[in-house]
Amino acid sequence: MTETMASGRAGSAHVDDQPRPGRWLALAVLVLAVLLVGVDATVLGLATPFLSEDLRPSGTQLLWIGDIYSFVIAGLLVSMGSLGDRIGRKKLLLLGSVGFGAMSVLAAYATSPEMMIAARALQGVAGATLMPATLALIRNLFHDPRERSLAIGIWGAMASAGMAVGPVLGGFLLGHFWWGSVFLINLPVMALLVAVGAKVIPESRNPDPGPWDLPSVVLVLVGIVGVVYAVKEAAVEGYRWDIAVVGAVGALALVVFVRRQLTLDSPLLNMKLFHHRGFSGAVLADLLTILGLSGLVFFLSQFLQMVQQRSPLNAGLVELPAAVGAVGAGLAAGWVARRLSVRIVVAGGLAVVGLALVGCTTLHGDTGTAAMCVILFVVGVGAGFSFTVTADVILSSVPKEEAGAASAVSETAYELGAALGIALLGSIVTSLYRGFSTPAGVPEPAAHAARESLGGAVEVSGQLPADQAAALLKTAQDSFVGGVDVAAGVGAAVLLSASVAAWFLLRGQELANSPAATPTPAELTADGAPRS
Repeated sequence: MTETMASGRAGSAHVDDQPRPGRWLALAVLVLAVLLVGVDATVLGLATPFLSEDLRPSGTQLLWIGDIYSFVIAGLLVSMGSLGDRIGRKKLLLLGSVGFGAMSVLAAYATSPEMMIAARALQGVAGATLMPATLALIRNLFHDPRERSLAIGIWGAMASAGMAVGPVLGGFLLGHFWWGSVFLINLPVMALLVAVGAKVIPESRNPDPGPWDLPSVVLVLVGIVGVVYAVKEAAVEGYRWDIAVVGAVGALALVVFVRRQLTLDSPLLNMKLFHHRGFSGAVLADLLTILGLSGLVFFLSQFLQMVQQRSPLNAGLVELPAAVGAVGAGLAAGWVARRLSVRIVVAGGLAVVGLALVGCTTLHGDTGTAAMCVILFVVGVGAGFSFTVTADVILSSVPKEEAGAASAVSETAYELGAALGIALLGSIVTSLYRGFSTPAGVPEPAAHAARESLGGAVEVSGQLPADQAAALLKTAQDSFVGGVDVAAGVGAAVLLSASVAAWFLLRGQELANSPAATPTPAELTADGAPRS
């Protein structure tokens, strides 16, 4: 009987591992969503100076516009990934695409900072369905590990390509249209994704998922948003009792969430996934990498446009080498990781990014284009290697039935890192920026408006006499650059620490070479080695 059961499992595995026809065409449609998210992430930074001039947000509101999307999406990713496993990943992807397009229209025609913050929050709700669904569908489309590595490389390359296209396309649009146009470019991509994806993407879901636990959905949302909000507000306003209460409520909600998952027969998130050292190490590496990078990236476009006085298109072209490096590294990452090792590629990539950020600590208003391009290219190469291989490790570590939840964990780490990075590093830049001394003769109301944000300084300087305007703008720019340099140093320390952590946590982790070689957590020890 044992032999019969073993033979049955082998036969089933053989059937499941047969290549799906049309899988590459389906991948081509899936990466449209990834391309869109990449574009959306970068065009907002370029549009920030124009948006600031039109909507006139305060410094705090500007940070909320930048990070509310990440807050909401981080809080909902696990829930949406698990929901996709239950109702169907294709269905969730298409519904989310329609919602994302609709919220893009709302953001494009926002008439106040509050309306823009609300639109970005609703975009986060829709966006929470996109990335986990695409990765989970890749896990179910590609059973052969080598093909899956290439597919993940293409997935990551398209995300980087979106980040490359975003600044260039956004710069062109901002040079000819109003800032809302950078959101409207989402619509044709979403329309194509929905129209073609409905026909070529196969549906997949967990055949026995169990019920979707609504209390767990509420707990993880309250927990992540509460903790991130408290960190952000404490970094800007200092520690107050109300901020401490929000943080404590968030932390308590996360503790209750974890305990609840351990008792449910069908948990929203299978906590046993974290017993696999490779899975945990890859997730931690992603979180720390994005935390170290995101705050700097958020302010980079402002540096290029409002300090170096570049046009939006010129700023986009300066940022292009980062995406070019990430695309090339992402496509080669699986091949390199199999010939060296996972930990060499991931830890080495993070170290390279950290050292490049050290170079960013010397940025000043006169930093040349060539130096900027070299630094950003190196950042792209290191990040491309690291992110692609960690995504491969995460997907390869789980059974395909739980691909949605596992993908959501990966994306939660990414978005949580982005939210924390913008909150912490962004708050460092903001607090240091606001400390500049008012030049002689500048009225206090003008100085107060200038301290709210660099965009405010640019705007108010246009209303002052030439000598006062030049002095105020130069002082504000120098203060802003000083804050960016410090944030780059903190980011470099985070990235180098992540490199060390990845070196130890990913020890012995390798990418599989054949379908039969792909183990699940149940087949692995806590250290990530196959069970005997």
